[in-house]
Amino acid sequence: MDLINAIEQEYLKQELPKLRIGDYVKVHVKVTEGNRERIQIFEGTIIAMRGTGINRAFTVRRLSFGVGVERVFPLHSPKVADVEIIRRGKIRRAKLYYLRDRVGKAARVKEDLRAKLK
Repeated sequence: MDLINAIEQEYLKQELPKLRIGDYVKVHVKVTEGNRERIQIFEGTIIAMRGTGINRAFTVRRLSFGVGVERVFPLHSPKVADVEIIRRGKIRRAKLYYLRDRVGKAARVKEDLRAKLK
């Protein structure tokens, strides 16, 4: 088991910010189109996080033209170029799945004014 953890440590990204549930983030994703590669930004609220170590993943939700869109990003994936925190959310739940049933202003998460962005 120690051998597996040692191999995993090589692939972990070190410069990632401390992500929390409820944060509003911009995820910079590398998208390959033919033989070209570009960065696409997916912006939304983190509604869930799961896994540990190299398997760590987070789910980001946003409303796009009135339709809810969710994407799951592996945190240490080479496809995820950068994760930028826009604002911290003030929440009291581990998973924010209840946001799926809400529309408009009701789907917002309050901002945590005491939290420091890093």
